[in-house]
Amino acid sequence: MTTYPLRTLCHIGKWNAPFETGRENYWKQEKMKSIHTLVIAGILLASCTSFALAADKKATKHTDPYVGGPATEDKLSREIRHNLVMLPYFGVFDDLGFTVDQEGHVTLVGEVTRPTLKSDAENTVKRIEGVQSVVNQIEVLPLSGNDDRIRRAVYQAIYGDAALSTRYGFRALPSIHIIVKNGNVRLEGLVANEGDRTIANLRANGVPGVFSVENQLQVEGK
Repeated sequence: MTTYPLRTLCHIGKWNAPFETGRENYWKQEKMKSIHTLVIAGILLASCTSFALAADKKATKHTDPYVGGPATEDKLSREIRHNLVMLPYFGVFDDLGFTVDQEGHVTLVGEVTRPTLKSDAENTVKRIEGVQSVVNQIEVLPLSGNDDRIRRAVYQAIYGDAALSTRYGFRALPSIHIIVKNGNVRLEGLVANEGDRTIANLRANGVPGVFSVENQLQVEGK
């Protein structure tokens, strides 16, 4: 076995110390680079997600048939609105909407719980005089026992409220619509004031199992 004098061993230790320190610094720098990369990736992902959500919301902006139009609304829009509201299976768990251009080209949007409602909406609008074409972008919501439970619970929470039920619950088509998809709730429609809008939002948020609530209720006159 080779033996080294004590001075030589100390010399080797002194030589190795800078090497160990340099290796530690290298790995620290690499770790910081990885963290920096992850932070940048997270920021980019959040930005892309926000942009996509904003674009999606802009794309789905539409006229609700159960929300009264302006006094200056044209005859064709009034006819489309009336025909959609009169559809037999159109209820509070559905959101139908439309856009129409000056040439009479109609786009139908929204989300419905029945496939037949999607086809019925298209067929009834096609028969309206002045409609040149119909693009049907209505989404049929997926079947889900959990979503059905949430629909019933949110309905009871909102229309079981003393103030909201008196004002909105006794109409042929209640103006607060409850759209549920994968545990997420969106409120659509029209309310009389900001207080009712807030109450509806609180009642929906209070339902167990709801992941999120998006309040798109409009206030009359605004």
